[in-house]
Amino acid sequence: MLKPSEMAELLGVTVRTLQTWDRRGKLIAHRTPSNRRYYTQEQYLSYIGKSDENLRKQIAYARVSNVGQKDDLANQEAFLRQYVNGKGIILDEFISDIGSGLNYKRKKWNKLLDEVMKGEVDTIYVTYKDRFVRFGFDWFEQFCSKFDTKLEVLNNPKTSPEKELVEDLISIIHVFSCRIYGLRKYKKKIEGDKGVNSL
Repeated sequence: MLKPSEMAELLGVTVRTLQTWDRRGKLIAHRTPSNRRYYTQEQYLSYIGKSDENLRKQIAYARVSNVGQKDDLANQEAFLRQYVNGKGIILDEFISDIGSGLNYKRKKWNKLLDEVMKGEVDTIYVTYKDRFVRFGFDWFEQFCSKFDTKLEVLNNPKTSPEKELVEDLISIIHVFSCRIYGLRKYKKKIEGDKGVNSL
C-alpha cells in the first residue's frame, strides 16, 4: 500500500496532480473504509510500463565444497552461462559459493533464500540438484514455488563430482558417531546418579 505522498514522489508529481488524475480516471486511487486514498505497487508498475515479473531476478547458482575445486566452479559457471545465453535469458546475478551442500549456514545461499521469500527471484538455475543442496532438494523446490520462484536444474553430471559425495557421507557418519558417543556418555552419568535411579 502506498500513500498518495509516496506515490507522488515515485512518479515525480504532486499529490494535487494525483487527485486530479483520480477524478479524471487517469490513475484511479483505491479507498480505505474511511475514504482515504491509497495506491498499490502494481498500480505504480503498471503506470511506468513494468510488471512484477520483469522486476524479478534471474539468478544462476554454482557451488563446490572447497577452494581446491575452483576449476569445477568455473566449469559450472561456463555451462550455466552457455545455457542461459542459448535461451536468450539475461542473468541478473551469478552466485559462486564455496561450502558443503550439507551446510545450511552458507551466507550466499541464505541471502538467496531471503530474496526468494521477499518475492524478488523468478528463476534459479543450477547445473545439478546437489549443487543447490545435498539432501532435501524436493523440499526446497516446493518452498521456492510457494514464492513463485522456479528452481531449474540443467542436469549436467560433470558438475556433480563423486568425491564430494563421499566427503559429505563421511561428514554425516562423523556427526552421528559423535552424537552416539555423547548419548553413551550421558547414559553413564544417569546410571551413576542415585537421585535419578531412586525415582
